Amino acid sequence: MRVLTKSRFKLGLECPNKLYYTGKKEYPNKKQEDPFLLALAEGGFQIEEYARMHYPGGVLIEGNDGDYQSLWNQTQVLLQQENVIIYEAAFLHDGLFIRTDILVKEGNKVKLIEVKSKSYDPSDEYLFMGKRGGMVAGWKPYLFDIAFQKHVIQLCYPYWQVTSLIMMANKSAVATVDGLNQFFRVSKSAGNRTGVIKMIDSLEYTGESILGLKEVSDIVSQILEDKIPYSAELNFHNALKLLKEHYLNDTYANWPTSFNCKLCEFVTDEQTKYLKSGFEECFQKQHHWQKLHFEKPKTFDVWSFRKGTELFNNGIYFMDELTEDNINLKEEPGRLSMTARQWIQIRKEVDQDNSVYIYLEGLKAEMDSWNYPMHFIDFETSAVPLPFNVGRRPYEQIAFQFSLHTYHEDGRIEHAHQYLNNVQGMFPNFDFIRALRKALSNDNGTIFRYSNHENNILNAIYEQLKGANEPDAAELLDFIKSISHSKSDSADSWKGQRDMVDLWDVLKKYYYNPLTKGSNSIKYVLPAILNTSQYLQYKYSNPLKEIGVTSLNLEEEHIWLSKQEGIIENPYKKLPKLFAEWSPQQLDDLVSGMEELADGGAALTAYGKMQYTNISEAEREELTKALLKYCELDTLAMVMLFEHFNELIK
Repeated sequence: MRVLTKSRFKLGLECPNKLYYTGKKEYPNKKQEDPFLLALAEGGFQIEEYARMHYPGGVLIEGNDGDYQSLWNQTQVLLQQENVIIYEAAFLHDGLFIRTDILVKEGNKVKLIEVKSKSYDPSDEYLFMGKRGGMVAGWKPYLFDIAFQKHVIQLCYPYWQVTSLIMMANKSAVATVDGLNQFFRVSKSAGNRTGVIKMIDSLEYTGESILGLKEVSDIVSQILEDKIPYSAELNFHNALKLLKEHYLNDTYANWPTSFNCKLCEFVTDEQTKYLKSGFEECFQKQHHWQKLHFEKPKTFDVWSFRKGTELFNNGIYFMDELTEDNINLKEEPGRLSMTARQWIQIRKEVDQDNSVYIYLEGLKAEMDSWNYPMHFIDFETSAVPLPFNVGRRPYEQIAFQFSLHTYHEDGRIEHAHQYLNNVQGMFPNFDFIRALRKALSNDNGTIFRYSNHENNILNAIYEQLKGANEPDAAELLDFIKSISHSKSDSADSWKGQRDMVDLWDVLKKYYYNPLTKGSNSIKYVLPAILNTSQYLQYKYSNPLKEIGVTSLNLEEEHIWLSKQEGIIENPYKKLPKLFAEWSPQQLDDLVSGMEELADGGAALTAYGKMQYTNISEAEREELTKALLKYCELDTLAMVMLFEHFNELIK
C-alpha cells in the first residue's frame, strides 16, 4: 500500500520531484538517517520519552511502520473510549497516513501534541510569526507537518475539536535534579519506536519539568485555510493534491528546478556512482542536459554565492557564463573580498587551473604579527536538550574535548595537551576550562582556532561561570577574556590581548586552493593542501620521530601520509572508525543542520554513545582512544595549514 505520510509530505514540500526518488534503492539518498545515531547526536527521542511521561497512562500503538491498516485499526479500538491517551496514534484516510507523538482525547475534545527536540523562549512573541507577519522560515516544515496531521485527523473524525500544540525544551527552565539526561538511555534494542529505555517509572524523579507547551492552533488553522502559503507556488491544499497524486501513482512531478537543487540528496558521488542520480534526471528532463553539461563547473558550486538564485532564474547555470558584472565583483583593500574570492574560484574552474592563489603581501603581514610558540586548538562540543546537572538549562553548551598542538620557533611540533571527559552524567565545562588555562598560561604565544566555534564556546562557558560558585571562577573568567572576544549580544564587552587568531578567516582573506572546490571546511582544506604541497608530502610521509612531531596518542613510528594511485590519501581515513558502518563524513552529514557542528558530527555522536548507552568499559576505552586521535588530527591539520602558508611566503 502506498500512502502519503507526514514525512513524505514534508519532503514533497521541499521539492515535489523528491517523492519520485525517495525509497527507491536505485537512487542514492545522502540524507538517509539512522534513528540510533540521531538519538545519540540530537537527543530528540529522549525528549519524546520524557514528554510521554507528562501524560502518564498512555497506550503505545506498536507494529511495523508499513503496516498502516493494522496501526489504524489499533487506534480506532482505543478511540472508542471516552477518555484516552495514545502515543503514536495512527490515522489512515484515502491514501493519507499519520502518526501523532501524543494524542489526548477527552470526549470530542482532542489535544494533538507534537514533540520537538527544539527549544523556545517563553517571552519570544515572534517565535513562529515574524515581526512583519510572515512565518519564520525555520518553523515552516514543522508547522505544515502539524497542519497535515490535523487535516488527516479531521478527515477521520470531522466532529472533533482539535487543539494543536508543540512540546519542546523551555530555555528559561533549569534542571532541579542531577542526571536528568541519564534517565533516558539510547538502545538499538528498545521496542518502543524511540529507541530509548526509561530508567525511571515516574515523572517525580525528574524534578521540575524543563519542557513547555506552545499552542499553534491559530497558525495551523491559517495554514489549512491557505492564508499562510509554504512558498509562492505552494499552499497547503494545492500541495496536498499535487503530492498525493504523484506519490500514490508513483509519477514524476516535473517540478521546476531551482538553485536549491544544489542541496539535492538524490545525487551520486564516488561511492554511489553505480546508482542513478535523481538530480541528473531532473536536469536531463527539464533542460535536456547531456553528459558534457554535468561535467561543466556550475554556479551551484561557487562558494557562498548569494547571487546564485537570481542568476539561475535568469537561465545562467554554468561558471563559464558568469561575468565580473553579474557577480557584482568588488575589491577590498588588504584582503580578498567575498566576490573577488568567488571570481578566483570561477576562473580557475573554467580554465582548469589547479594552482593555488595567494595574496602574498596580506598573508605575510598577517603572519608577521604572530608570536612563537604558536598554539593550535580545537574543541569538540555538544548541546543536549536534557541537562546534566542541577541549575543547568536545556541546550547549554557542553565542552567535552580539546586538543592542542604547539609549534616552536625551532620547528618542533609538540602535541602538548589534550582533554576528554568520558564520564557519564558529568558536566565537564569548568574542568575543561581549567585544563585549557593550564595548557596556555606558560607563555604569550599566539593561539589559533579554526572558525568561530571556539570563541563562541568560551563565551558560553563565561556566562556559565558567572552564575557558578566555583572557587576559582574569577581567575577562569579573566583567562577566558584574555584569549577571546565578546559576542555582539554579550552583556560584557571585551577583546583579549591574546584573542585567538582564526585560521579559517586567514584562509578566506588570502588563499584559495581549487582542490577544495570552494569549501573552507578543514576536512576539505587538509587533503587539498596535502595534494598541493610537496613540502608537506615529503615531511609527513616519514615517521613522527624523524620529523620532530610528538603525539600523545600515536606511536613514534606512525606515518600520516600515504598515496593511493598517485593521490595522497586523506589522513582521516587512517583513523579507526567510530562507528563501523558509518564514515566520519557521513556522521558529519548526519548533523549538518546543527549550528556550528558540521565538522564535529563524528565526535558528537561518539560522545552521545558514551553518555547515553550502556556500553562496556572496553568499548568506552576504545571510543576514548579513537576520539583523542580524531581531535589530535584536527589540530595537526591546522599546523599543516600554517606550515603550508609559511612555505608559500618564503
